[in-house]
Amino acid sequence: MTPEGIIEVALATHNMDKVGEIRAILEPGGDIRLLSPEELPAWEEVAETGATIEENAQIKALSVAKVLGRLTLADDTALEVEALDGAPGVYSSRYAGPEASYADNCRKLLAEMEGVAEGMRGARFRTAVVAAVPDEVLFTVEGSLEGVIATESRGESGFGYDPMFLLPQTGKTLAEISPQEKNAISHRFKAFSSAAKKLRELAEKGEI
Repeated sequence: MTPEGIIEVALATHNMDKVGEIRAILEPGGDIRLLSPEELPAWEEVAETGATIEENAQIKALSVAKVLGRLTLADDTALEVEALDGAPGVYSSRYAGPEASYADNCRKLLAEMEGVAEGMRGARFRTAVVAAVPDEVLFTVEGSLEGVIATESRGESGFGYDPMFLLPQTGKTLAEISPQEKNAISHRFKAFSSAAKKLRELAEKGEI
């Protein structure tokens, strides 16, 4: 913590779309400050070699915490589609290949789901968040969001699979609602809100 009582935490990602979304979740209370990549010493992207999103988040959090020598948060997110036996799952960010763009991944998902009936298109997003200091994991939390895979890409907001992820309660994809609406319900919001609560608890105990 800073002398002003602010919890400063690094985020183990170079994805600025993700940085912006997470900052909007963590910082409104004024007691947590997210340090994004441009404010920190450089580090190399960490290979996601884990078998689960929890393992990937832990690998990233520990690796970057060691490089930076400070409290670090890392997350990993999986899109799990029921008709595809949980795929793309842990490979969500590289579903269409190691250098795949958001659009590439969405096109592959759309092709894989071609002909799947409306009632069989259920899916969920899961996000795992890990907090670590060098050589120690402090905690792991998770958030999820249930939805349906749309039959076409819709919307211009958000990123990743948002244009394909339909919210049955609204009839809109995550890319068709505002960032504020998304941050009120999303898997990432739930996971990072839980992380913020845990960080505050640790700070109150003087453990970070």
